[in-house]
Amino acid sequence: MRILVTGAAGFIGSNFVRWMFEREGKRFGSHRVVVLDSLTYAGNLANLQGCEAYDYRFVKGDIRDADLVSKLIQDEQLDSVVNFAAESHVDRSILDPLAFVRTNVEGTQVLLSAAKQSSVSRFVQISTDEVYGSLGPTGRFSESSPIEPSSPYSSSKAGADLLALAFHKTYGLPVMVTRCSNNYGPFQFPEKLIPLFVTNALADQPLPLYGDGKNVRSWLHVDDHSHAIMLVLQGGRAGEVYNIGGSPECEKENVFVTQEILKILGKPSTLVRRVEDRLGHDRRYAVDYAKIQAELGWEPVIGFDEGLRDTVQWYLDNRDWWQAVKSGVYREFYQQYYGTRLDSDSLSPN
Repeated sequence: MRILVTGAAGFIGSNFVRWMFEREGKRFGSHRVVVLDSLTYAGNLANLQGCEAYDYRFVKGDIRDADLVSKLIQDEQLDSVVNFAAESHVDRSILDPLAFVRTNVEGTQVLLSAAKQSSVSRFVQISTDEVYGSLGPTGRFSESSPIEPSSPYSSSKAGADLLALAFHKTYGLPVMVTRCSNNYGPFQFPEKLIPLFVTNALADQPLPLYGDGKNVRSWLHVDDHSHAIMLVLQGGRAGEVYNIGGSPECEKENVFVTQEILKILGKPSTLVRRVEDRLGHDRRYAVDYAKIQAELGWEPVIGFDEGLRDTVQWYLDNRDWWQAVKSGVYREFYQQYYGTRLDSDSLSPN
């Protein structure tokens, strides 16, 4: 395959590129991978170190740049697109919704149009279970569940999904959409719960836990996710949506995950600081992955206990990476979003 991977200097995209080279390449032969990333605050070329040893090219650019995207696909004779490029943090979307519409909706439309123009044979749109909205205490979302996003982030991803599926129905573009549950693993930018709490705990700083901490997420290790995406890219049916989720045993309350992190690191629970809940905070997510299991033979294999310990160890072993990341633009956002909440002590500390 000759693949354009957008947003691959970020967390999931960089892990996917590594998966293709280090695991899939051994089984299915080599891939030509062209990475397009604008290197915003969450994009980090250090995430892709070592990929130069493979058939790989990095291009700095914005997916909204129609001329660049079209030229890149044509000049490189690319036959597949995997679109990870997105603004992805719910809290940031609450502060600046327009940035999410511009990248997640407008950028996806540019990619789809360029793929259509060049008759790309496979287009995988990477989405999120958050487009379904919030679940009650039981049940799991299926691919036929209604789309009811709660945040500007999830709304922009839902819009991109619908655009991608419309390009299949209208133009016959071979599009597939994947919707994953919460990812964790190496190279995750420390604005998300697990890397934020691990790195804060290592620095003996407060862990800002929203509300009562009982919001439930289904956790999916990024390696399991990468494997699923590769199977969809190779054998998924055009025009279809595939849910990619953690096993039922990987559904955990945020407070449980927080305490497990502290336990692994040997840190006290007094570091936990209850803060005012996020606006529109969905209570529970969980997806049914029976479809991808039946059609492509995928299921998650990394248990949460194992995956969390390995992830914590990665942050212990890679202090230089996250200490460099937790500076500059990130520090400004952290102070803007959490600063007044942490200063107010509006909720009990445990």
